[in-house]
Amino acid sequence: MANNTKRYKLKAGSLGYLEGLTISSGSGPALHYFGGLPYALPPTGAQRFRPPRKLPTTHTYGTEACPGRFAGASKVCPQGPSRNPPEPSTIDEDCLQLNVWIPSTDAPKEGWPVLFYIHGGFLQVGTSNWKPSSLVSLLGESAFKAIVVVPTYRLNVFGFLTGAAFAAEAESGETSAVGNMGFWDQRTALEWVHANISNFCGNPHNITVGGYSAGAYSTFHQLAHELYQVPAGDQIIKRVIMLSNGPGVRPKTLQEHQVQFEELLCKLDIPANISDAKKLALLRAIPYQQLVDAQKTMVISEFKPMADGKFYPQNLFTNINSGDFARRMKNRGIKLFSGECRDEHTIYRVWRTPEDSLNSLRVRFCAEYPAGVVDDILNHYCGSEGKLPGNCENWPDLFGRIYADLQVHGLQRGFYNALLEEGLEPGKDVFRYSLHRRLDCIKAILPVELGITHTSDIPIWLWGYDFPDGLTDQEKVWLRGWNQQFAAFVKGEDIEWGCTKSNEARRWREDGGTDTWKDSRWEEGLALWKVVHKDL
Repeated sequence: MANNTKRYKLKAGSLGYLEGLTISSGSGPALHYFGGLPYALPPTGAQRFRPPRKLPTTHTYGTEACPGRFAGASKVCPQGPSRNPPEPSTIDEDCLQLNVWIPSTDAPKEGWPVLFYIHGGFLQVGTSNWKPSSLVSLLGESAFKAIVVVPTYRLNVFGFLTGAAFAAEAESGETSAVGNMGFWDQRTALEWVHANISNFCGNPHNITVGGYSAGAYSTFHQLAHELYQVPAGDQIIKRVIMLSNGPGVRPKTLQEHQVQFEELLCKLDIPANISDAKKLALLRAIPYQQLVDAQKTMVISEFKPMADGKFYPQNLFTNINSGDFARRMKNRGIKLFSGECRDEHTIYRVWRTPEDSLNSLRVRFCAEYPAGVVDDILNHYCGSEGKLPGNCENWPDLFGRIYADLQVHGLQRGFYNALLEEGLEPGKDVFRYSLHRRLDCIKAILPVELGITHTSDIPIWLWGYDFPDGLTDQEKVWLRGWNQQFAAFVKGEDIEWGCTKSNEARRWREDGGTDTWKDSRWEEGLALWKVVHKDL
């Protein structure tokens, strides 16, 4: 049955008056939606590559006579090609905006719980713009009743370029950060939500931060930042959801990022022998599309976080391995919901795939990870002789498998183990899952031969999302308990997960049933963690 949409006006306290949408299904109103709400000042012109600036405390979005119009979408950071490109009309460097979905029923006395959801896309591409109607089934028909906020943040070169010139600029006092602008954007959006969500009937003291893929990777970094850089009294994050990603490999240092900075200058014909200040002035004056185009032919193609000691805590993985990270989570009462799809690698292998050789594989991974770590990883998989493993068709196939292990399967398990060895409890503080079946509705965009792959489970968590067919009646029966537990986790309630050992995960089986699975890849993951973090 088609959804019905009408205008909805909200008096949002000190924020003024907003006009969004009410979307109804056949059973009545399901949700209210606001799209494109700015949460920071424009990061354009001289503010390109600088930390986000908060809106003035006196900022309002509209008046009763002329409410702010927020029935559309957020602007999206400029980006290169991808499997799911954003609508071209939404591309704009002035993109620090967010979208909000609110249940249409009366809020509880304390306000709705809040899910602050960070979109994925390798930190290079992606959008916060789901269809306004995409959460009708989740908020209108399922057990999940919470406000969902999805922010736009800066990506690729706009969000993660860094180098010595930025460090010099910071030392001069012109800026307060060196890189990691995309992470600072996310944090600024989170602080906006904490300060303002009560105006939308949300509970600022019950915020879950979560995301998928790079959104889960971002969630890990938001958690790490709050545990180490934010006093306990200023805690915002109550629990975290990391879907199909984890802590990954430690970021490159400033010196390692400098090589990428110099490659970018070369692509843009910016002279290497001019002053740092002039280099940055030219980078800030270039039209944004020229920056997007320059990235397409770069060898070091991936713009990633830096270990800066400001957003990214010093000695982070040392603190994870020592148990300090787990103890801080325990002391603050933060719980983790996290897991995987069985065949993540079939999608990972198509993201900027290398040529069919070991050297091409190494070059591609060095675009993303520190070179020394890459060499250790390749030795782990290929041995000292550099042979293709017997279970791989070719080097691109191995690329996908290693990439998926680093982003999801392997390093997730190492992270879980570090948490569980130091006081967090499986099934009480850490809730793991593994999905071994796919939904019928995804076949139009993810062919069956890809298996239970990366992103194939998004309609599970979002209860059909915006897929036209949604979940089948049988799938709803199979997954009703999953939805109820997911909803309870976001609400902050205790959940019955059924896993009591470190190497156990809740599994959705091939036959549609649910059981507790003894993880057959547990030891494999711990071994990879030790390889990646052997020097920490």
